[in-house]
Amino acid sequence: MKKLPAMTLREWDGPLTADLVREPARFGLGQVPSHLLPDATTTAICGFCSTGCGLKVHLKDGAAVNLTPDPDYPVNLGAACPKGWEALSVLDSPDRAKMPLLHGKEVDWDTALRYFCDKMRGILDQHGPEAAAFLSTGQIMFEEMAFLGALAKFGMGMIHGDGNTRQCMATAVTAYKESFGFDAPPFTYADFEESDVLVFIGANPCIAHPIMWQRVLRNKRQPEIIVVDPRTTETAMAATQHYAIKPKSDLTLLYGLAHLIIRDGGVDTSFVEQHTSRFEDFQSFLSDFHPARVSQETGISVHRLVHFAQTIISGTPRVSFWWTMGVNQGHQATRTAQAIINLALMTGNIGKPGTGANSITGQCNAMGSRLFSNTTSLLGGHDFRNPRHREKVAAAAGIPLERIPDRPSLAYDQILKAADEGKVKALWFVATNPSHSWIDQNEINRILDKLDFVVVQDMYCTTETAKRAHLVLPAAGWGEKEGCFINSERRIGYSPKVYRAPGQALADFHIFRLIAHYWGCDDLFRGWSSPEAVFRVLQRCTEDQPCDITGINGHEMLRKSGGVQWPLPRAQSSKFEASSWKERRLFEDGQFFNPDKRAKFVFDAPEAASEQRSNEYPLILITGRGTSAQWHTETRTGKSAVLAKMIPEELMLDLNPLDATRLGIRDGMHVRVISKRAELTAKARLTNCVSPGEVFLPMHDNRVNQLTHASFDPHSRQPSYKHSAVRVEK
Repeated sequence: MKKLPAMTLREWDGPLTADLVREPARFGLGQVPSHLLPDATTTAICGFCSTGCGLKVHLKDGAAVNLTPDPDYPVNLGAACPKGWEALSVLDSPDRAKMPLLHGKEVDWDTALRYFCDKMRGILDQHGPEAAAFLSTGQIMFEEMAFLGALAKFGMGMIHGDGNTRQCMATAVTAYKESFGFDAPPFTYADFEESDVLVFIGANPCIAHPIMWQRVLRNKRQPEIIVVDPRTTETAMAATQHYAIKPKSDLTLLYGLAHLIIRDGGVDTSFVEQHTSRFEDFQSFLSDFHPARVSQETGISVHRLVHFAQTIISGTPRVSFWWTMGVNQGHQATRTAQAIINLALMTGNIGKPGTGANSITGQCNAMGSRLFSNTTSLLGGHDFRNPRHREKVAAAAGIPLERIPDRPSLAYDQILKAADEGKVKALWFVATNPSHSWIDQNEINRILDKLDFVVVQDMYCTTETAKRAHLVLPAAGWGEKEGCFINSERRIGYSPKVYRAPGQALADFHIFRLIAHYWGCDDLFRGWSSPEAVFRVLQRCTEDQPCDITGINGHEMLRKSGGVQWPLPRAQSSKFEASSWKERRLFEDGQFFNPDKRAKFVFDAPEAASEQRSNEYPLILITGRGTSAQWHTETRTGKSAVLAKMIPEELMLDLNPLDATRLGIRDGMHVRVISKRAELTAKARLTNCVSPGEVFLPMHDNRVNQLTHASFDPHSRQPSYKHSAVRVEK
């Protein structure tokens, strides 16, 4: 038998079989130092994307030494993407924040926390409760997220705070709330396998959510796979139909499809009459969206539009509609998401296997952020403006009623505008890097440099935002702390601590506890002693809500059951069997969360994006995910040598060959990409995957968002990253 060199399983680059994992000594891994050989395993939830994969973590003396995908977890069924395989390796990076940094110099925690409290209290006392705000993330556990929102608002007296989920999921939240009456993604991942027609709009799961794509490939019904995307993405290449629409013409396309479905008798009249409202108004509105108009505005021929609509009609009742950032990050994003919802409603494709209007979330805990960040919604999906809701949450959380604000926070872009106007003096960033990721990057950095106090709480002290901070608080990362995530299908999963954080880095949860102590409000949070204790508080907050989780018996139940999809109210807990309830979808009874129990058709006329092509800037820049090995600002994935081998060494600009010929640009040539705001240099990659007049850049490079045009959906306040005017030069 071949002997392997001394290495850990993570370093082994051959086939990783179950036998190799179970019996490494048989394959020569006995040569590895004994302290690296596992003596136990535990399970965890991956801390990267919203898929929420289960991982089996290999332990030696209680600490993680390796990991493999969990074959029994109902999400990923034994598969993992490159990021998941490398989840442990990025924890050992030499640029981890190990001590608090005050103006770039290491200090102890006592000094850091006294300084934090003195500066924040001084600003709030002098300028009022709107003068400081926090900006958080979908990357931390929801118990931590809830503690941050409660500490900042109930304990410290802030009014405003938001999360970087505003960049990815605010549109879906707003659309679901208005259409369904609550932020309620209806689907389960089993629907990928049970659809006859899957329609992906502005979504590229082959790259962004590869394990979800694996679920699509398990579909044995020989489904039609339709992709709506200006680019010929990896998912579009694998589809049976691809509609390469003009950028940001998706709203017109969706209305045109609805028009054709009505014309050709594809409406589920019974469902519409019994379970929806405003359909007659919607039908009248659609009269203007005749095929000739839609063809002209989208670039899709009338023949292909009719074929698209007929595919939906013939696929009913097993058509599922899926969307992500290509929809959410648009100037009319909310109405576009609702146009997708409208298609599902009018054809009765909801509440049944293989159906749904299904928003795929971005970050590992973006769904948890939506319910528990305490920003624009009060804990548990409640309304700050509703007195009964404030009373309920006060009682459930043990917080005096007068401590709970009677209004929600400003949105992210509004907080930054207030900072630019001098109304916000201090910002506290937790596990997010907006100096890289926020739209129109130079503008946000100009604003940050004006502030009296910038705090960054993160794993790394080298992020673009941390470099601008007055104070850096060193935080533990995934695997170095415990708590729960909620994935795209509403599944709550528990992840344990399996690794020791470096230096004096602390779990975000414990940093919040210390701040509460130094601030002098720890009495308010006496019962918030551990992540599980906070989990119990949040359960009480959800009672009688659509997201009721009072029936979950703590973290231990989550560990044993393979996660639990909300809702699970107390009344149903005795009936819960993990084996039979692994997959659950909403609205099976046709009852929605609006007061009349009906889903609502919501619509508005399409409008042009605010920045259009011109003679000076004749190309439209689209940004998005580069490869499955990259994650957001690469704060973590950039630390992995394995993942680095899977991405281009240089920033690549995708350019159509016709545009390249016109500009005199050859494949591989370095070019300048210029917008009204900035310019950068990239390497040209000539490809027909982008249409003439369009170019594409991956969002992960720290220069790309210098180019993007800051426009925002008026309902969700989500930035539009997908439509900026640029020119390209040699």
